[in-house]
Amino acid sequence: MSKEEKKELIMKTALNLFAKRGFYNTTIADIAKEMGMSVGNMYNYFPSKESLAKELLTYSSKRFGNEIKKINEMDIHSREKIKKIVKLYFETAINEPELIDYFMRVYLSNKEIFANGCEGMLCVSAFVTEIMLFFEEGVKRKELKNQDFFAAFGLFMGYIGGLAFLNKEGILTKSLSEYIEPVSENIYNALKA
Repeated sequence: MSKEEKKELIMKTALNLFAKRGFYNTTIADIAKEMGMSVGNMYNYFPSKESLAKELLTYSSKRFGNEIKKINEMDIHSREKIKKIVKLYFETAINEPELIDYFMRVYLSNKEIFANGCEGMLCVSAFVTEIMLFFEEGVKRKELKNQDFFAAFGLFMGYIGGLAFLNKEGILTKSLSEYIEPVSENIYNALKA
């Protein structure tokens, strides 16, 4: 296994542990034990638990950003792009819940961890940039109304993030995938020009 493959495996293991236990209840020793590695060897890949947490955030943002970029490059109406983004997010919440849990349990709940090097939206810029481009293109095509980015971003991401959370808590009355259509339609109706 190459060093990059090993590093990615460490990140996936850490992601699972951070998502389950939280940042402060997970140690480098816990991650090393789960990996079958020594603690000393872990430090060859990440100099600290904080640096690992930041890299995980950047990694997740790039993954989502790359997927949204593919959607942005499609020559389809903003209404369809919204549906594809909602579907992407909900499928991730269903198939890789640790990615969503990590963002909610670690990043949003422990901003102090990300204070040095991830200020503002620096570590999630790949994802945020693609969402920004989505909005800009929709406005340019006169499909979406021109409004404050953070108002639109909060409406979009808060809505789908909230439903993913309700799903994880077992509160939803239907499967998360059954909400793709109505949620997409609601978001479009709130954002359309």
